[in-house]
Amino acid sequence: MISSINASDSRDVLTLVLVGIPGLEHIYPWILVSFCFLYAISLIGNSILFFIIKTDTFLQTPMYDLVSRLALTDLGLSLVTLPTVLGVFCLQSLRLSVPCCLLQMFFVHCLSVIESSVLLTMAYDRFVAICNPLRYSSLLTRPLTSRLGLFSVLRGVAVILPIPLMLRCSSLCKSSILSHAFCLHPDVMRLLCSHMSVNNLYSIFAVVSTMGLDAVFITLSYVFILRAVCGLGSSSERCKAFHRCACHISVVLLFYSPMISLSMIHRFGGHKTRFPHVVLAYLHFLLPPALNPILYGVNSKCIYQRLVHRIQHIRLDKVKKPQDNVQ
Repeated sequence: MISSINASDSRDVLTLVLVGIPGLEHIYPWILVSFCFLYAISLIGNSILFFIIKTDTFLQTPMYDLVSRLALTDLGLSLVTLPTVLGVFCLQSLRLSVPCCLLQMFFVHCLSVIESSVLLTMAYDRFVAICNPLRYSSLLTRPLTSRLGLFSVLRGVAVILPIPLMLRCSSLCKSSILSHAFCLHPDVMRLLCSHMSVNNLYSIFAVVSTMGLDAVFITLSYVFILRAVCGLGSSSERCKAFHRCACHISVVLLFYSPMISLSMIHRFGGHKTRFPHVVLAYLHFLLPPALNPILYGVNSKCIYQRLVHRIQHIRLDKVKKPQDNVQ
């Protein structure tokens, strides 16, 4: 247990203990292998997806530009959580200084807000493509998506930055043991002994004004999309329209379902057991970055074809080089 710490110097010396999944310490090696596999898929898959889209002129469209931003955000989220997650499951626990914990917390939540904004922009892209296809090129241009991308970054930084600053100015007086292998705001907030109401109210405002609002607009966009699809003449056209939204719907559900459940449990579920908190946190921060490049890389016909074409081109170059050397 840690007594109340008010001095800034003492707070810098204080370390927070990150832990893994309680009660499953005996299978940490297997969990570590699974997490390494997910991180490898995330890092390699999102890097390839981002590289293919940015270097292929055929994919230089607003829709694929948004996919590349999603891949870049997922890549950043994986890089932010990877060191502490692997450290915890290698050592069973990991000590992290308060400034490092707050820095990781800022990037984790900021990148989550940015990803939510990207998903909202992608929902607008699908809405325009299905509900107003004749004006798609005029309503959704690359300069517009670039401005929306800049806005999403600025919004994420502006909304999330006050959270670590407020925690930095607060007093920590409770146990230094966190519930996860990475720093999350609701988890760190449990350690406060002062300014609880201000931190709690602002965190609720931050979630509602960003990811909560985005989720509402995404839902509304799909209400209009569903109405437009139901008005199509043939079943083949309806199936084609649904297929164009399948990847995005899967990514949205994969991102928002664990996040909303985790937020509700943290605030209203009590702290009798940490197991649901921990499982939902890993589902939210590890699965989407690993599965998103698979969903878009495999289900998107254009990306898949360009990837296969690039691999075949590399193979042909390798075959030609030895022949040129022999000649």
